[in-house]
Amino acid sequence: MYVKIINRKDVKMSEMMQKITPHLAFNDQAEEAVNFYVSIFKNSKVVNVTRYGEGEPGPAGTVRTVRFQLDDQELMAVNGGPSFKFSAGISLYVRCETQEEIDELWEKLSEDGEKEPCGWVKDKYGVFWQIAPSFAWEMVNDPDREKSQRVVKATYNMEKLDTETLKRAYKG
Repeated sequence: MYVKIINRKDVKMSEMMQKITPHLAFNDQAEEAVNFYVSIFKNSKVVNVTRYGEGEPGPAGTVRTVRFQLDDQELMAVNGGPSFKFSAGISLYVRCETQEEIDELWEKLSEDGEKEPCGWVKDKYGVFWQIAPSFAWEMVNDPDREKSQRVVKATYNMEKLDTETLKRAYKG
């Protein structure tokens, strides 16, 4: 087996990025938000930070962009100014393996934010997250319409999703 070792000096940054990368535009909290997210998710890290230089739109030395990974998923953050606002029209969907993982992420992401119905959280930076068990997608898309509708209805009665309640709803 042949493995190529990538030397960052020999490869353009754009060649090391995944094809589609979610890009989050903050007013001026990109670095703070990224550090918060990286502290919550396993297998996470800041990959690259760029800062404004003299004569650029932001104050020299402040963060322009942050490239980071959350559980090996690459994202970008930018300080874009006050015209950028988050809405529930786009969210980050997190598949959790256990109720404990759901509980932990739910509490940490909702700290100083808002707990929303159906497993949604709006964090303190305004970013929307869906915290769901890994099996939820299959359940709500089951071809057996009765099963899927019972699960959907069960989620409507919850804020944080409860795996056992969803399993009971699915079974009928």
